[in-house]
Amino acid sequence: VEQLQVYRSLEAIRDKSVAVLARLSERANQWSELMITARTHNVAAQPTTFGKRISMFGEEVLCAYHNLDSILQSYPVRGLKGAVGTQMDQVSLFNGDTTKVAELDEQVRVHLGLPKAWTNVGQVYPRSLDFRVVSALVDLASGPSSLAKTLRLMAGHETASEGFAKGQTGSSAMPHKMNSRSCERVNGFHAILKGHLTMASNLAGDQWNEGDVSCSVVRRVMLPDAFYAIDGLYETFLTILGQMDAYPAIIEKENTHYLPFLLTTTIMMEAVKAGVGRETAHEAIKEHAVATVHDLRNGKASENNLLKRLEEDARLPLDANALSQILSQGRDNVGQAKVQIAHFDEQISALKATHPEAANYSPGSIL
Repeated sequence: VEQLQVYRSLEAIRDKSVAVLARLSERANQWSELMITARTHNVAAQPTTFGKRISMFGEEVLCAYHNLDSILQSYPVRGLKGAVGTQMDQVSLFNGDTTKVAELDEQVRVHLGLPKAWTNVGQVYPRSLDFRVVSALVDLASGPSSLAKTLRLMAGHETASEGFAKGQTGSSAMPHKMNSRSCERVNGFHAILKGHLTMASNLAGDQWNEGDVSCSVVRRVMLPDAFYAIDGLYETFLTILGQMDAYPAIIEKENTHYLPFLLTTTIMMEAVKAGVGRETAHEAIKEHAVATVHDLRNGKASENNLLKRLEEDARLPLDANALSQILSQGRDNVGQAKVQIAHFDEQISALKATHPEAANYSPGSIL
């Protein structure tokens, strides 16, 4: 019965993950062309789009979905194996008729609707199976948690937010604040799940002989609460996906400020194509980029004048027209972002076609 509860809980979470993927795909498409400043190490890096950022985390969820689906297709029930796994009592019950023993065991598996059954187990099934289950839940929560944390960072720059419901209070002390509390909740649930994964890892590989019940106290907390945590995380995350927003005007200001920096790789490649050694080009661009950053931070410059500095550097064979063209093209140059978003959307469309009811799920109200 316990394993049946675990299996059906996995099915329920699988269905909610389909709903999450459907909403992620919708948002990725909505903002597929909204260029933003990509950040690595939380520092401005290169141009991307908001849709690409969302699909990046979406594909992580999709991989986790496939992992969960694989577990569902191979999840083995212990079955009627007796006190130490030899089915001695069943053999006695059927007067030595091992065919009937096998038939009964199979009938139980079929009745429960589970895909596989253990053959060689002791008193308990291996607790590494519980580890696989909880690990799959952490996997499913990781993409949402990363996107939630990213939204919190974007909210700090006022480029996006999780939304703000009517009557909501961001801070009891500071009335102006619109804190990303739902995103924070998602990150909190993810932390809880990782705690349960630690519990599961402590049980895996810790079986004595044919088994004991030292794992029982841990599992009674770990298994149900892990499912409650992922369910709460998904309900909250679906609410975020339904209410989140982006702010193109603020995004454009950020893009304009950072764009010359975002295109330094492109400028370096163009300089190399014009005959300059890569190391020479890299050093020249880095020198001016660092100086520009310092001047902007210290108030010595009111706007980004990196291109002007590069234009005047004799080490770089790029004049004002060439640099201006790079800048102009850079506003539309997000590499393969749109193609990658379309690829994600194709996969989710196929998934929605096989799970239409799950894809249309709407979350309940959250606090």
